[in-house]
Amino acid sequence: MIANDLLKGTLRTIILKLLADNGRMYGYEITKKVEELSTGKIKLTFGALYPVLHKLEADGHIATEIEYIGKRVRKYYALTETGRSWTAQKVDEFFDFVNTLTYVLKPTPA
Repeated sequence: MIANDLLKGTLRTIILKLLADNGRMYGYEITKKVEELSTGKIKLTFGALYPVLHKLEADGHIATEIEYIGKRVRKYYALTETGRSWTAQKVDEFFDFVNTLTYVLKPTPA
């Protein structure tokens, strides 16, 4: 299981990348996909997920769409055009960060 403090700084990037790869998704679907892709090492809580989704929406990176399924309401999230280009930037930033951490934590012998 991945520690929450490590996950906190990457959750936005994870959500953006999932939406880029899968199109529109609803909250529960996002949590299940993250759990599946991480082979159970990352289990998102709704308390962690929804504030990030709301912030991404407020910043114009994602848009929502409401769909009625019987008597239930399902809110789908999808990237906006701005969100698509921002996702590529955030993913590149993340990989640069991971590579830098690798050098810092496991330097190659001189």
